[in-house]
Amino acid sequence: MHPLLRHAADRQLGLITAADARRAGYEHSEVRRLCSSGRWVRLRRGVYVTADELADAERRGTRYRLDCLAVLLHLGRPTAALSHASAARLHGLPVPRDLPHLVRLTDPHQWRRGDGFVMARASLPAADVATAGPVRLTTPARTLVDCAREWALEDAVVAMDAALLAERTTPSELRAAAAAARHWPGAPRAARAVEHADGRAESPLETRGRLRIAGAALPVPELQVEIRASGRLVGVVDAWFEDAAVAVEFDGQVKYTAPWRGRTPERVLWDEKRREDELRSLDIRVVRIVDADLRSGWPRVEGRLRELLDVPGPTRRRFTAAPRTRGRRRAG
Repeated sequence: MHPLLRHAADRQLGLITAADARRAGYEHSEVRRLCSSGRWVRLRRGVYVTADELADAERRGTRYRLDCLAVLLHLGRPTAALSHASAARLHGLPVPRDLPHLVRLTDPHQWRRGDGFVMARASLPAADVATAGPVRLTTPARTLVDCAREWALEDAVVAMDAALLAERTTPSELRAAAAAARHWPGAPRAARAVEHADGRAESPLETRGRLRIAGAALPVPELQVEIRASGRLVGVVDAWFEDAAVAVEFDGQVKYTAPWRGRTPERVLWDEKRREDELRSLDIRVVRIVDADLRSGWPRVEGRLRELLDVPGPTRRRFTAAPRTRGRRRAG
């Protein structure tokens, strides 16, 4: 590859524009031959990538990032930024599975819809824009609020919880972003999502379960509570009802199918059993909730929780319960 093209590609995630090719002395016919031969691939009008670079992006799971930058380069608008679900994906935040595969952008001066992209026209202060290499995108807080104005509450809170847990944003930044968007379509939806967000949730299942509990008008539990006996940590429970001494554990399959800290699934199952046995020996009632309970078995779980919460916990406690101020990300 010509040194000028290599330099441009290195600055643009491997992408090459028609203008880059002209500066390197490539004529239009030569670019067409490179595409016809399969050595280059046209991603957008005037935006290309070598077949090797594209295959590498596919292998590394970064193809979507290439597609997003290709749209930005194609539009050639320095005031535009990737936003909404596109920015959420690039920030590594969870997005609903059924979203259309569109590239979303925001520009303060122009609305535009094209093949595979939609650009909204909306205010875009400099403080709401971040850069990741050559990519301009909205900040996590602005991104989450934009998404929450369109998404279902559960999906929006799952994304906010994940961002707070990963320290990509803060509660105050979310509140400020929601306040700035208070006159925009969907603003009340975003404000409700911000109100329900809590970075102590360590998985989407915990977020969804917490919202189910709130929706049932049950008492608000504490999250990530350390249970200690005789000064020793017995375990950290996902949710805790203090008055009734009831612990809730949200059991995702990943705990057993992809355990962390090098444990085998069998070891995880054994450790969980031992921990629950010890909690019960301290007169703590334990309720385990799995994904299927939230999808089709919630009335049974809700009834069980109500029964347990109607009975006060032990008057003499042989344990202490202290909530953590923040959740902890799990690493392999």
